[in-house]
Amino acid sequence: MMSIVAIVGRPNVGKSTFFNRLIQRREAIVDAVSGVTRDRHYGKSDWNGKEFSVIDTGGYVKGSDDVFEAEIDKQVELAIDEADAIIFMVEVEAGVTGMDEEVARLLRKSKKPVFLAVNKVDNGQRAQDAVEFYSLGFENFYTISSINGSGSGELLDDLIKALPEQEQKTEDALPRFAVVGRPNAGKSSFINALIGEERYIVTDIAGTTRDSIDTKYNRFGFEFNLVDTAGIRKKRKVKEDLEFYSVMRSVRAIEHSDVIILVFDAERGFDGQVQKIFWLAHRNNKGVVILANKWDLIEKDTKSAKEFETYIRRQCEPFTDVPIVFMSVLNKQRIFKAIETAVEVYENRSKRIKTSELNDTLLPIIDRTPPPQHKGKYVKIKYITQLPTPHPCFAFFANLPQYIKDPYKRYLENQLRKEFDFNGVPVTVYIRKK
Repeated sequence: MMSIVAIVGRPNVGKSTFFNRLIQRREAIVDAVSGVTRDRHYGKSDWNGKEFSVIDTGGYVKGSDDVFEAEIDKQVELAIDEADAIIFMVEVEAGVTGMDEEVARLLRKSKKPVFLAVNKVDNGQRAQDAVEFYSLGFENFYTISSINGSGSGELLDDLIKALPEQEQKTEDALPRFAVVGRPNAGKSSFINALIGEERYIVTDIAGTTRDSIDTKYNRFGFEFNLVDTAGIRKKRKVKEDLEFYSVMRSVRAIEHSDVIILVFDAERGFDGQVQKIFWLAHRNNKGVVILANKWDLIEKDTKSAKEFETYIRRQCEPFTDVPIVFMSVLNKQRIFKAIETAVEVYENRSKRIKTSELNDTLLPIIDRTPPPQHKGKYVKIKYITQLPTPHPCFAFFANLPQYIKDPYKRYLENQLRKEFDFNGVPVTVYIRKK
C-alpha cells in the first residue's frame, strides 16, 4: 500500500510551499487535490522511485486561545492517526514559539517517525539560529528552504527510509471495488443491502489499509473484493472530523482499488467534495461508477433523470464517459445494477486491443481527419499500439509528434472510446516519434 506523509505545524511556516514542491518534483506525480475544509491539500509524490501520498494539513489561528488549541489538537491528532510519517515544519525567523511547542507536545506522544524541518534557512546565520529548535526534542532535524529547495533532498532521503515497504499486488489478487463518498451518502447502507440480500459472501478480510475492510463477494459469476470505507474507524481520542476522514478514506481506498463506486446523496447534489473524490479517482486512473442514492426522495418528472445526468456530466468534463446509476438503497432499487455496472467498468479497464485491430480500425479514421498542418508541414500518424499498463494507454507513432496538440489528442481518445467502449475508464493517449 502507498504510505502517507503528513506535513504539520503552525500557520505561516511554509508548509504549502513545501507541499507544492513535493508534488511537482517528479513526472510520475499525479495532481494535487484541494481539501474539503480550509486549506488542506492531498497529493502524490515520489522520491528516488518510492511513491507516497502527501497531506498538507493547513494551519489557522483565529478567535481565542481555546479555539486555536482545539483546532491544532484536532489537525495534528488527525494527521498522526492517518500518517505513516510526519514532517513537522517550523521556521527560523520567529524561533521556537508556543504554538510550535504545543504541536511538538502532541507529536512526542505518537510512535510515528517525526522529521523536524526548520524552514527559511537560506544563509549561514540562519543555520546557526536554527540550532535552538533542538529544544523541541526530535532526533531527525533538517534545515531547509521551501522556496529554493535547499536541504530537502537529505530530508526526503531519510523520510523514505522510514516509510513501510509497499505491498505488491499479486497476479492472482482479486479485483477491488471501493465504495467511497462523503459521510451520510449511504455507503454503509449500500454495502449492507448487498450483503443482506445476496448470499454469495465468502468472508470478511482485514484490508491492506488501516481504515478499510474487504468483503469477498461473488455476483454475475464474477468474484471481487468489495472495499468498505464507511463507518469503520473508531473515534478513539480524536475529535471526529468527518469531512477529513471521508477524503482520507477515499485517498487510501482509491490508490489500492481497481474500480471506484462513488456514492452521493441525490438530495444534496453532486457537490464540491464529491467532485474532488471523483477527480482523485480519475487522476489515479481508476474505473469509476457514479451512484446517485436516495433518488426516491427527489421530486421528479419524466425529464428529471436526464437533466440531472447532464448536470453531473457537466461537472465531470472532460471525463464525461462515466456510467451514472440512479438508485435507492432504502427501496433496494438498482443496487445490483450498480454492481453489474462496476463489473463492466472493470472489464473495460482490463481490456486489451490487438495491435492489428487498432490500426485497421483507427488509421482509416485518422486518414479522413488527419492532424492539422503546422507551418505547411503534414503530420502523419503511422502506427498505433496499446501499452502494457494497468489502465488503457495507447501510443500513436507520428512523423512530427511535437505538432500534435491536446485538442487532437482528445479527438483520438474520443475515437478510441467510440470504437472500443471504455465507458467509466480514463484513457491516456501518448504521441511518440516514429
